Amino acid sequence: MDTPLTVPDPAGATELSCDVLVVGGGTAGTMAALTAAERGARVLLLEKAHVRHSGALAMGMDGVNNAVVPGRAEPDDYVAEITRANDGLVDQSTVRQTATRGFAMVQRLESYGVKFEKDEHGEYAVRQVHRSGSYVLPMPEGKDVKKVLYRQLRRREMRERIRIENRVMPVRVLTHPDDGRAVGVAGFHTRTGEFVIVRAGAVILATGACGRLGLPASGYLYGTYENPTNAGDGYAMAYHAGAALTGIECFQVNPLIKDYNGPACAYVANPFGGYQVNRHGERFVESDYWSGQMMAEFAAELASDRGPVYLKLSHLPEETVGAVESILHTTERPTRGTFHEGRGHDYRTHDVEMHISEIGLCGGHSASGVRVDAHARTTVPRLYAAGDLASVPHNYMIGAFVFGDLAGEDAAEYTAYEGELDARQVLDAHELIYRPLRNPSGPPQPQVEYKLRRFVNDYVAPPKTGAKLSLAVEAFDRMSREIAGMGARTAHELMRCAEVSFIRDCAEMAARASLARTESRWGLYHERLDHPERDDEGWLHHLDLRKSPSGAMEFTARPVEPYVVPVPEFAPPGGPERHLGEVELVPVATAGPREAVPAARPADTALTGVKGPEAEDPAATATSPRLLELLGLVEDSPGLDVLGPYLEDADPAVRAAAVTALGETAPAGTGPALAARLRDGSPRVRAAAAVALRELVEVLPAEPVLGEGLRKALGVPDPAVRAAALDVLRALRLGDAPLYAAALADAEVDVRVGAVRALVSVDAVEELARAAADPAREVRVAVARDLAAVRDPRPGPLAPLLDDADPLVGGAALAALAGAGCPPEYAARAAGALGAPAWQVRAGAATALRAAPAALAVPALAPVLADGNADVRKAAVLSLLAHRDDPAARAALAGAADDPDADVRAYAARAAHAVH
Repeated sequence: MDTPLTVPDPAGATELSCDVLVVGGGTAGTMAALTAAERGARVLLLEKAHVRHSGALAMGMDGVNNAVVPGRAEPDDYVAEITRANDGLVDQSTVRQTATRGFAMVQRLESYGVKFEKDEHGEYAVRQVHRSGSYVLPMPEGKDVKKVLYRQLRRREMRERIRIENRVMPVRVLTHPDDGRAVGVAGFHTRTGEFVIVRAGAVILATGACGRLGLPASGYLYGTYENPTNAGDGYAMAYHAGAALTGIECFQVNPLIKDYNGPACAYVANPFGGYQVNRHGERFVESDYWSGQMMAEFAAELASDRGPVYLKLSHLPEETVGAVESILHTTERPTRGTFHEGRGHDYRTHDVEMHISEIGLCGGHSASGVRVDAHARTTVPRLYAAGDLASVPHNYMIGAFVFGDLAGEDAAEYTAYEGELDARQVLDAHELIYRPLRNPSGPPQPQVEYKLRRFVNDYVAPPKTGAKLSLAVEAFDRMSREIAGMGARTAHELMRCAEVSFIRDCAEMAARASLARTESRWGLYHERLDHPERDDEGWLHHLDLRKSPSGAMEFTARPVEPYVVPVPEFAPPGGPERHLGEVELVPVATAGPREAVPAARPADTALTGVKGPEAEDPAATATSPRLLELLGLVEDSPGLDVLGPYLEDADPAVRAAAVTALGETAPAGTGPALAARLRDGSPRVRAAAAVALRELVEVLPAEPVLGEGLRKALGVPDPAVRAAALDVLRALRLGDAPLYAAALADAEVDVRVGAVRALVSVDAVEELARAAADPAREVRVAVARDLAAVRDPRPGPLAPLLDDADPLVGGAALAALAGAGCPPEYAARAAGALGAPAWQVRAGAATALRAAPAALAVPALAPVLADGNADVRKAAVLSLLAHRDDPAARAALAGAADDPDADVRAYAARAAHAVH
């Protein structure tokens, strides 16, 4: 049973030391540890689970996708193939490492006991999947790969050099404050919760892909295509350490089995004669390599009337089907056979329906990862990356082993760091790990993670647009605060909470990088609907991102290095790097220039929370006995006589809690008591009282004593309190026109807007009309709208606002004529305004003509149906509907039936329905 944890003292951390620190015990990490140890380094291998069962390789592997076996394939052909598959954006020196060292790695693995398929002559049985190149090497017993590797780690000579610490999860790479080199990590034990610090001569990140980025169609957090334990840990750690990441906009999207989030395994089935077909049984894939372009073709076919799409196996003979089953139902996904059995499907009689996976980040299957050179070095000294984390496009399993080997070899030259660690970095890591323990009742990790990844699906998954990506950035920024508020009680929950922070970092990287690359490339991986063409002239560049010294995410367009192997389709332009800086968001649903900073309330006056001086009050963070005592009373719904002493307590936290209790129980006398708290000396208490009054306004008696308390609150310096008092006075009819008119002189715009609403409630037209000269646009807009909301509206008071220089005010005044009346003289003004430059004015004018005589309105409105702004056309259609008894109005509406805007079309169609 899990025991609730307490936050440990960072000074009491468990400290470890090594020459080479390997983070992640999967494919690349295991090989990195073995190679570094073989070269004499003292190695520490950290794994947040257990090395024997960790990583994407844990359940085995059905085959190698990129084996360049002499006599069957040439390294240069492979390099050219990967260059084409990644639309020219590759560092061929890294790809060539896999091409030239891959066969030796196959032989090394074979020496460990890993079995690869061979023919009757003992030659490697390499298969051809694509139309060029034979690179697929099946592994009939690949389920045992991880077991074999673990056995190597536990050999006596390796145990003397490699220390394994299972259940230890790093969260940050520690760097030297002077030169930025990697000197260790900070993390924690995922079972005990103890804080762990490691000093190292070099750090190798081998944490795998970010498999938990998009949300699977099933909605299950861990039902991902990629290994669900891979939450982008290494991406986030490398980013915060200052390393460059590249290709993050190039997502991983895969075909999978419908309703079963596992690969359809075309790489296994195709060599046996299986292939992808549409519902007509037609082959449709044009692309010659499993790439974003192929996925684009797949997605297009799936979305067409030729879908669904299938992996066809039913035409194969029994012995071939049996061979396919022996691989797919054991090594690749042991539950796959059970799934098909549950559906009543058999490969002999049923083809496998396919679909598309959620998005992820993965260097090994697309290109998104930490930037590395041909020795697995990142841009941070002594920090390495290998495996699916590293940006070596389409590197797969053999590439992970190769770059793990390269990293281990290069890192082995360094010895343990013995100097001081940066205290700030250590404390920041400590805070990231343990903050959920300070808020155990905060939102649980599954809830927050689901919301985060739903945003990824909504706004980041392709096809992409600048608008959706900008909304994504804003959503992920908001979610930083929600993530900081997550609660946890156990070490396991701490691990999951930390993973959510990594996913959020990766989601922001994915969104911002996708915004920065203003073209479409890699087919479905980076399909921009607002930039649909590939732009080799401007964008045959790597897009690198990194964390600037100020903490911002900034970008650089880096030229592709000259090719080692020429590829005729691509000609890297070379030249200098282009520093792009921070990406600019696309304006979305804004009423004015995006550059204009919206006015904001002072932080300590917001009704939703207090961030002013009181936040530093010890009472705001410490739990007092009085507060606990009060919380114990609330369940019994105490009266005001019991709660009264707490409302007067010296501790503002207690007073605020008492106010909240009043709001929950609402005993007799609640209204006046809350009104009195509006004048409390603590912003926190005042804010709580304002919220409670607004929540209870429908059930509070409109008694004079409450009205008196609210009137007194109008003199409080806190503008949020004054606005709340006005709202409650208006709602309870406890104020009058002179009181509200006096509030029109308030210095705060929000209070003046509240006064306008209150004046409408008492039909004080004369006082409202005087506010038409208010210097604030917000107030004038409110006046324009509300002059049409009084019981007996007239167009006259609107006249001064019709020609207001601000288009929002003028548009609102014109629209108000639809409710106040639009006699001929005003109809003429509205008709003239239909040619105004601002669309808001034109839309308001079209709305005004709804109330005008048809003989004046219809001839003016008909030409507006050709306006370039859809909202103006919509307003015209709605006004024409009001005049649909006029034949000319019906004729105009019939012409709008094919408008490109769906709303305009839908409303225009109503005219036909009304006639029939």
